[in-house]
Amino acid sequence: MPSTGPQSVDRALAILDAVADAPGPVGAKALARRMECSLSTAYHLLAPLTARGYLVRTAQGYVLGPRIPGLHHSLLRHLEPAPRMTDLLARLRRTTGAEAYYTAYRGSLITVVETTAPVTDAAQPFAPGRETRAHATAHGKALLAELPRPLRRRYLAEHGMARLTGATITSAELLEAELSRVRGQGFALSVGEADPAYTCLAVALPRGSDRAGDAVHALSVSLPTEEFRRRPREIRTALAQAAAGCA
Repeated sequence: MPSTGPQSVDRALAILDAVADAPGPVGAKALARRMECSLSTAYHLLAPLTARGYLVRTAQGYVLGPRIPGLHHSLLRHLEPAPRMTDLLARLRRTTGAEAYYTAYRGSLITVVETTAPVTDAAQPFAPGRETRAHATAHGKALLAELPRPLRRRYLAEHGMARLTGATITSAELLEAELSRVRGQGFALSVGEADPAYTCLAVALPRGSDRAGDAVHALSVSLPTEEFRRRPREIRTALAQAAAGCA
């Protein structure tokens, strides 16, 4: 990712990303190599990250620190559209047998905020964090369909419409037609568009009068396509009922 700020800030954030993406503890020397900086510079950047609790230094290397869960809880507090979202996702998971997700659009970004998928399940194509494949995912389509056209165009201009599989929609005109269908039928569907083996289904959540700004929220599930094809109506019904509970 290109630098977008002062070099020291950009490098510190890159270190945080590197530790977060690593399968285990990362040593200072490895981080210095990745940042293409001296070891002393790496330690200079690591010191405030460690002091503030973003990282912890262990005998094996650096790992994420106790400040990280707090940031996630703050994100939930700012975005959560209904009380007990974690419980709602868990119930939806039990009802459908599919992994459930809460996703939000805010400030020209789409974020997968919370999910029932275990962090160790590498097969799941959707993980918490920034979503850049909105054109190819059901939760992305559900959110984009709720936006005014200028905001939607801005989002797509910033993030593009990369071809991820043979089923991915990469034409803005075709996507507009798809989003019109989403608004008409009340749900969004993605069959193998982001991952060839998975289908995801999503609905936009009702907007309460207490929600200000441009935030839009969605509830979704994903599961292997063959499993979805055996019981599509059951899954759609369960998802619609869960979304209604957020009103």
